[in-house]
Amino acid sequence: MEQNPFSDITPTIRHYSDLSLESATIDPNLYTKYDVKRGLRDLNGKGVLVGLTEISDVNATKIVDGKSVPAEGSLYYRGYNVFDIVRHQLDSNHFGYEECVYLLLFGELPTPQQLNDFASLLATYRRLPTSFVRDIIMKAPSRDMMNTLARSVLTLYSYDDRANDISTPNVLRQCLQLISLFPQLCVYGYQAYNHYHEGNSLFIHLPREDYSTAENILHMLRPDSQFTPLEAKLLDIALILHMEHGGGNNSTFTTHLVSSSGTDTYSAIAAAIGSLKGPRHGGANIKVMEMFQDLKEHVRDWKDDDEISNYLSALLNKRAFDKQGLIYGMGHAVYSLSDPRAVILEGFVERLSREKQRTDEFRLYKSVARLAPQIISQERKIYKGVCPNVDFFSGFAYDMLNLPLSLYTPIFAIARVAGWSAHRMEELAYNGKIMRPAYKYAGHHRDYPDIH
Repeated sequence: MEQNPFSDITPTIRHYSDLSLESATIDPNLYTKYDVKRGLRDLNGKGVLVGLTEISDVNATKIVDGKSVPAEGSLYYRGYNVFDIVRHQLDSNHFGYEECVYLLLFGELPTPQQLNDFASLLATYRRLPTSFVRDIIMKAPSRDMMNTLARSVLTLYSYDDRANDISTPNVLRQCLQLISLFPQLCVYGYQAYNHYHEGNSLFIHLPREDYSTAENILHMLRPDSQFTPLEAKLLDIALILHMEHGGGNNSTFTTHLVSSSGTDTYSAIAAAIGSLKGPRHGGANIKVMEMFQDLKEHVRDWKDDDEISNYLSALLNKRAFDKQGLIYGMGHAVYSLSDPRAVILEGFVERLSREKQRTDEFRLYKSVARLAPQIISQERKIYKGVCPNVDFFSGFAYDMLNLPLSLYTPIFAIARVAGWSAHRMEELAYNGKIMRPAYKYAGHHRDYPDIH
């Protein structure tokens, strides 16, 4: 049988791999000696300040008697508390993702007329180039939808006559088109794989101009295009909560980093997609779902705190699930007492669990959210509090929406491309220096030997 050079690992490659590992070993003590901020964080986990932004603010501390102490988490988009933003969507009973896209890009909330005009503009940009679905998405569909999305974004470069133009009007046009097209690129990529590799029927529903982004995702994904108002509302809220989270998160920082080189929009957004794909970033809610599936198989009584606690302790001690010593969905790089996104999402998840008759599962999530911080504090040395993050509830929400697991991270990308776009615009507008952090050489200089 012919070997596949793109997947087979030969003995020769294993040999070279061993050599590579030997050459990549650095004494861990050197990081302390040279005060290297690994992960661009200090010893307390606080990010190293590398830039300024006016797009969003992530807070988890307050000043008491001149000292910074942990506080309930808060998130602001252009100065507006996300709690107030979501509350307004509920009071006025409209979908808010498009309104928040306008807010992030232009710095102010739109008037009703401005929002209507803006939504109409986004609707006109939902049209993919002629035959793009057939020639690009349907050919060689990938099992990973994030790879499909990145490939589609990079391919769109070829259709743009002004692809390399980084003037403000042109970059804004490109960003608006990508924001509008991400739902189709993700859903159609899934439909192609589901058809050609899983043998299921192929459905390609054109987006509707009268639908919001959330409604269009459900419309294009489901064979019958049917969904309930609560399903669409929960997905809209999830998009709002995921669309922006400061300039320091890995994918947004990637956007700043790559944009600082002066590259084109498609390359910058594709780089951000590559970052978000990682299980430590956008793929975290999938790990939460897999962990809970394992928990359900090993915990007989979902109401027994002791049995749940024993399982969580086994997780931390690498005796359960993937044996990585992690309780997925717990803890955050910034938040300690609470993640405002998780707090908001929890209420909608509870409502949907009643509609879907899955309240027992919701109560299990609540029990883990209550017990996990206690278990972690008992068995680990931590510098700040631990709380459920947004990934803790989002996976369960998507599962109740019958979204396929392979679309969980792409849904995150559909939301976050708005934030990436705002940060790319900000980076180019301020025309800063190309980012170039320092790495200290930790090896030794050597004389080149005569080997011939």
